[in-house]
Amino acid sequence: MAKVTPMMHQYLEVKSRYPDAILFFRLGDFYEMFLDDAVTASRILNITLTSRNKGSADEIPLCGIPFHSAQPYIAKLVSSGHNVAICEQIEDPKTVKGLVKRGVVQVITPGLVVDTDTLPPNENNFLVAVVRSKEDCFGLARLDITTGEFRVTQVGSIETVRSEIASLDPTEVLFPEGEEGENLLQALPQVLANRVVNRIPAWACDEKNATEQLLETLNCTALDAFGCKGLPAAVRAAGAALHYLLEAQKGVVPHLQPPITYHVSDYMVLDDATRRNLELTATLFDRSRKGSLLSILDRTVTAMGGRALRQWINQPLVDVERIQLRQRAIAELVEEPLLREDLRTLLDSVYDLERLNGKIAMANANGKDLVALKVSLEQLPQLLGHLQRLQSELSSKLGQNIDPMPEACALISNSIVDDPPFSLREGGVIREGYNQELDELRSIRREGKGWIARLETEQRVRTGIPSLKVRYNRVFGYYLEVTKSHLDRIPEDFVRKQTLANAERYITPELKEYEEKVLGAEDRMADLEYDLFQDVRRQLSSQSEQLQQTAAALAQLDVLCGLADVAHERRYIVPEVDESDALIIREGRHPVVEAMSLNERFVPNDVDLDLQQNQLLIITGPNMAGKSTYMRQVALIVLMAQIGSMVPAESARIGVVDRIFTRVGASDNLASGQSTFMVEMTETANILNHATPRSLIILDEIGRGTSTFDGVSIAWAVAEFLHDNEQTAARTLFATHYHELTDLAVTHKRIQNYNVAVKEWNDQIIFLRKIVKGGTSHSYGIQVGRLAGLPQSVIDRAREILRNLESGEYVSEGQPRIAHRQEKSVEPLPQMSLFEAGGNAVLGRLDEIDVSILTPLEALNLIDELKRLNT
Repeated sequence: MAKVTPMMHQYLEVKSRYPDAILFFRLGDFYEMFLDDAVTASRILNITLTSRNKGSADEIPLCGIPFHSAQPYIAKLVSSGHNVAICEQIEDPKTVKGLVKRGVVQVITPGLVVDTDTLPPNENNFLVAVVRSKEDCFGLARLDITTGEFRVTQVGSIETVRSEIASLDPTEVLFPEGEEGENLLQALPQVLANRVVNRIPAWACDEKNATEQLLETLNCTALDAFGCKGLPAAVRAAGAALHYLLEAQKGVVPHLQPPITYHVSDYMVLDDATRRNLELTATLFDRSRKGSLLSILDRTVTAMGGRALRQWINQPLVDVERIQLRQRAIAELVEEPLLREDLRTLLDSVYDLERLNGKIAMANANGKDLVALKVSLEQLPQLLGHLQRLQSELSSKLGQNIDPMPEACALISNSIVDDPPFSLREGGVIREGYNQELDELRSIRREGKGWIARLETEQRVRTGIPSLKVRYNRVFGYYLEVTKSHLDRIPEDFVRKQTLANAERYITPELKEYEEKVLGAEDRMADLEYDLFQDVRRQLSSQSEQLQQTAAALAQLDVLCGLADVAHERRYIVPEVDESDALIIREGRHPVVEAMSLNERFVPNDVDLDLQQNQLLIITGPNMAGKSTYMRQVALIVLMAQIGSMVPAESARIGVVDRIFTRVGASDNLASGQSTFMVEMTETANILNHATPRSLIILDEIGRGTSTFDGVSIAWAVAEFLHDNEQTAARTLFATHYHELTDLAVTHKRIQNYNVAVKEWNDQIIFLRKIVKGGTSHSYGIQVGRLAGLPQSVIDRAREILRNLESGEYVSEGQPRIAHRQEKSVEPLPQMSLFEAGGNAVLGRLDEIDVSILTPLEALNLIDELKRLNT
């Protein structure tokens, strides 16, 4: 534009410093947006787009929203992936002639949302920064501005970075500008899907600058106390995240905790595929919380407890002592149902202290927030009394960390009314008796308004004008209004203020004096109330650290009580967790499936895994028989045991697992150009390259995405690799329809065969859901197809093709018989003939033999014998 107004010049100058944000430019009672920002915002917010200088070459698109109701609009823009820069008037318009000075006071990004009402209460809103210092050195920092959590780590592989991002599920991820950031982006395409990615200046990620930023913010001379010493990548990531936060907030964030350094080796590693396949926090197909492990275990009654449980599930422990601490606390709560219920009732009255603390520290809390804090703190003395009755070490430690903060509670009780308004500018927040000056102003207002009401009556009597009224508006203040029919009765001391069509408005010196007194009191009262509230908020902010510690302890207590509640209801037991390689579960149950309303009883199953004789279990059986459910339930029981929870089984011994791998189902990744089979092979390769003897591997249908011979070959080679390679000889459950793999048990001492038992009756199959020792050569795919509703003609043709394939028959012309349709045959299929009419001799012979103890040679001889009997 060739020429702009001073205001637009000011707008463009501010906008130039925030080109990647939608600028909310304060004009009076509105936030205005101009140019491209207006076009974008109007479309997303569904508000009217208008313009200045319409039709001219200098036309400026614009739209606006009321500043007092901006939060829902900001939330909608941020949830759409946009940053919002809030530009406020930083001078009082009443005291400034000309253009009011304006400046950006806050930048809101998806990972730095401070309005907690727009966030899911039971989930953290993490901002994550990632840097790469060397080929094998990565730094990762995470923070949640709503709770003040700030943690950093340094890892040795991009796979671990990928796993951490999947675990944290951040809303926004930061990378350095330049080549380093671009390389990281290219290495993490899948895990960054549906997340906002932003860049940080490369200089802010420099180790020297990052260190200086941390030292200045933490007001210390060394980072040793925070565990960062010798971890340059962790320091860089922490400094980058902190720089981004302080730039957005325009200053220090008082409630931000000092960075806590953690090590991924302290937790079980779960990659993104495993989290999805095990449906830990969301179901696989519709990403719903209902039907996930979290939905079964979450009996928390506080938002902070819900967030803590999610983190426990995403980061199971590997330290046996820490696991057992949680186990003992939960077991004690199970044995004390009345005490547990009392604790849960009190916790149910506790608000989200973590986020309340954040709002208070950042001066975003209103009167209702402070009352919520008071109500929460009032529950703590009674809660501590109940907690003292528990004996476990963890319960005692939590009790020591819970501070009822009586001074804070008393401060709020004395200063804030029980039911304050949402707005801080309308008054009515501060309690009577808290401040003498405020009480005097309120008295003046009450008396002054009473005096004005009396004045109306007095003036009517004095003038003899029955319709005389004392009125008020913002423009003229208080005035006397008289209809024109009574103008002849106007006293000399009435001063005309305004003429209307049917009336005249007057003031008197006495009325003006009282007006100044009353209105001055109201203005002073509103300002004084706001100042007093800010002072109360500042006093509470000084106790931020105590409140954070109390909130963290209450969150853990809530999780422990919730896990005890579900364990008591569902008859869970305390598993034995140790450092062995044993994984022995008796009568294990799938925690989610058993809770569903099914038409059949859930059938428990055992598992025996170790690294001596039962390292790799080949599991065969029909589709729908329960192989996948069985394998997932083993993984979920292990995971539950390592978060400290009790588990659904009759007994269990869990040798600690360092990570769980799963390769389940068929899916593609079209965004990165990977086919279903390519995804399968990529996930399998990740398992083979990173598994350790302490891992647990779940493999379901390896090699099904290619030709039969290729698939069998790959599956066989994978199984052999997991058995023979000492570095990856992990405890493994391997489900397959390649029955050839059952032969591996003959030549590999740590491979065992198991199958899902079924019963066949009149060409129908009955799923018994029981895992039994031994392999099977039948998949019953055609019968399952019939259960699914395939047309009978397809079923008949499939039987015919199966018979030809199994017998290798050809027609006389030399072509495969499979290509020719035959008349319906009554000849029994070789696969099913042992179980159909006429097989009595075979069944009788089978009843005489325990096939599970046959040697391979004896089994071959038995097959020949059964064929002769059947013929």
